[in-house]
Amino acid sequence: MLVIGIVVGLVIGAVVGFLGLRAWSNAQRGSIEDRGAAVLDEAKREAEAIRREAQVGSREEAIASRAKVDGEVQERRAEASNAEERVLEREREVETRGRELTRREQGVADREVHLKQLQEELKQAKTRQLSELERISGMTTNEAKQHLLDRSVDLVRHELARRVRQLDEEARTEAKRRARNLVADALQRVAASHAAETTVSLVELPSDDMKGRIIGREGRNIRALEHLTGVDFIIDDTPQAVVLSSFDPIRRELARLTLTKLIEDGRIHPSRIEEMYYSSKADLEDSMRQAGEQAVFEANCGDVDEELVKVLGRLRFRTSYGQNVLKHSLEVVNLAGLMASELEAGVRTVKRAALLHDIGKAMTHEVEGSHAIISAQLAKRYGESQHVIHAIEAHHYEVQPQTVEAVLLISADAISASRPGARGESLENYIKRLSALEEIAAQKRGVEKVYALQAGREIRVIVKPTEVDDDGAVLLSHEIAREIEDQLEYPGQVKVTVIRESRAIEFAK
Repeated sequence: MLVIGIVVGLVIGAVVGFLGLRAWSNAQRGSIEDRGAAVLDEAKREAEAIRREAQVGSREEAIASRAKVDGEVQERRAEASNAEERVLEREREVETRGRELTRREQGVADREVHLKQLQEELKQAKTRQLSELERISGMTTNEAKQHLLDRSVDLVRHELARRVRQLDEEARTEAKRRARNLVADALQRVAASHAAETTVSLVELPSDDMKGRIIGREGRNIRALEHLTGVDFIIDDTPQAVVLSSFDPIRRELARLTLTKLIEDGRIHPSRIEEMYYSSKADLEDSMRQAGEQAVFEANCGDVDEELVKVLGRLRFRTSYGQNVLKHSLEVVNLAGLMASELEAGVRTVKRAALLHDIGKAMTHEVEGSHAIISAQLAKRYGESQHVIHAIEAHHYEVQPQTVEAVLLISADAISASRPGARGESLENYIKRLSALEEIAAQKRGVEKVYALQAGREIRVIVKPTEVDDDGAVLLSHEIAREIEDQLEYPGQVKVTVIRESRAIEFAK
């Protein structure tokens, strides 16, 4: 087609040139004829003038003048004849080129016909070749395409699994190294002890005789104590001790202080009980305020509003899964501050957010909503910055974290809560968590058995070797880990081990 296009272009150009040259020669011929006529007219006018002059002048001068005019006329005629010869020569050249272009055009047309014949023959040859290939392979064209696509998918899948394995290994190695160094350094510098707190308090008595005085005549003293404090006083066979039971740690502490003062005073009757109760309540409020001030001082994150300090002090008597919330908040402050300084993030911002992130737990029995939202509302009410408020409300993913400080607070909170001995857990929750981990893995295709080990820190998945190959095992471990991360709230890491034909393929989350 390119050759045909070039030849057609040459033909068209030659035709256009021929027509232009012919038009130019016609114009030249007309110009020469006009010039000859003008010369003749001029000569006639000059001859007439000479004739008139000859009539007036001498005959010799008229003859000389006529001879001169005749010479000029002959010269002009010769010039016109030469110009006409040149025009005729040009016309002959144009005619010759026209015949050549016509010949070439005919050749191009013949080649075009031949090219079409060759294309038709090539098309027929391809059709015969395709039919022969289908006969030899025993597959149609569509079947061959599908086979090629399936093979390409297998190759891409294998390459993808290899690449996923390589990237996972590199990312896991680097992330483990950096995270281990960062967290280990933070934990080493914040080596806080943990002791699970319970819902009972024990008050020691100087003697068992004091039990009778606490009960009073017909139980009036113990009824007054329980009515004022809202705490159950358990007086049993325990030697020289009274057990105080209540789920409200502030009430339990208030009852303990009241009973301790009554024992020291020795006078136990309803009016004295009421007096000691209000005295202990004032002392307890002062103690909570001091605890809040001490926490702010230890956090070293700047001044905090007085009302927030009071609410913060109440966390001293609040526990979460047996972990003291105020001690937990201070530990989170230290962990988050250390990690923020290593990452060059906002240390002051993350410390303030860590100190106040659980302050809403002191208000959950008074205000509806999650403690993260309540904490954020309190921080906003008393003038905390937007970065602090966002980190507080995002530490349990009530909103998605958008800042580095929010992510650091989430990490520090999880580290403090998941440290060995930090929190207790019921058997029911423990079994539910293990069942959820096993259920996620068991739903996958090709999984034969699933075992949750090490209190849910590791999952071993045994797959059917006929349904899952090595590459599929890598992708399966990756999928299980991602679903555990998306569906379960689980601090720390869970190692997923996929076992196929005595080979273990691991993916740690």
